[in-house]
Amino acid sequence: MTMEHELNDRARHFLKVLIERYIRSGQPVGSRTLAKDAGLDLSPATVRNVMADLEEMGLVTSPHTSAGRVPTVQGYRLFVDTLVSLQPVNEADILRLRDQLGGEEVPHHLVESASRLLAGLTHMAGVVMIPRHDQVVIRELQFVHLSDTRTLAILVTSQGEVQNRIVETSRIFTRSELEQASRFINEHYAGHDLETIKNRILREMSDHRQDMDRLMEEALTIADRALQVEEGEDDFVVTGQTNLMDFDELAHLDRIKELFEAFSEKQEILHLLERCSQAQGVQLFIGEESGYGPLEQCSVVTAPYTVDEKVVGVLGVIGPTRMAYDRVIPLVDVTAKLLGAALKSG
Repeated sequence: MTMEHELNDRARHFLKVLIERYIRSGQPVGSRTLAKDAGLDLSPATVRNVMADLEEMGLVTSPHTSAGRVPTVQGYRLFVDTLVSLQPVNEADILRLRDQLGGEEVPHHLVESASRLLAGLTHMAGVVMIPRHDQVVIRELQFVHLSDTRTLAILVTSQGEVQNRIVETSRIFTRSELEQASRFINEHYAGHDLETIKNRILREMSDHRQDMDRLMEEALTIADRALQVEEGEDDFVVTGQTNLMDFDELAHLDRIKELFEAFSEKQEILHLLERCSQAQGVQLFIGEESGYGPLEQCSVVTAPYTVDEKVVGVLGVIGPTRMAYDRVIPLVDVTAKLLGAALKSG
């Protein structure tokens, strides 16, 4: 039998009220306060017994300096999975999100806006992955001779973003050869995302190598190199880190330093976001559930954002475990949907 089924209705109600009170105040919740908030006419002894049961089950704990209780990670998890009453995002916040995301067209600017909006609306840290390069639709690819065997590949995305990459070629190409190669690639591959183009190039080089003329083969080779995503290119934007200093439980110097270093190094947080991109809908890591030391006092709420039904990135909020989950979860979900829509229309 799961812990959820072991709890009777009264214990579940007390746990919900205790966690909601602790999220609001940040102070351990005593029996008297809990009885008052719960609105039940029970003796202090009964309330203490229920609190003791919740503590024995590992759902709440008693800080050394207080007679009150605070939720554990297990308590928060049960609360989020079965007890929380999610609040619809208010109309003013939706209008603000639509207005500010709707005015941008460049993907990177959209990502920065989404991160800033999440940080502002939650007063926590907003984190948004930059859209994956291999999901970006290529409108045009041009090759320009630089010097000897160095060729400049100019990628123009469907959103009008221009990316320049330098490619080393196996021989020196003339200007007309590079123009011909560009024309061949654009006629056959423009309008597809990077991943599709790369897969088609590799497949066609393998299947039709015997039938290709030399220039066609070399055009595909140059294109393949130009379309490679460099390691570390997938990244994220984070804003509002300093908001976390306003929460007492995170404001200790060593803890906030460790958190800021984690935001700066990025690798582990990026790995966490990548894990979230494999799942559907809102994902939530509470405390040590993230498996990453600097986030043990934090919760991470994420949602993937999609373009044409393909997940191209993940956004979310990082804050204390004592966050208003009822408000943050719907806000992250709505922001992900609006960012995906803005990227598609951009």
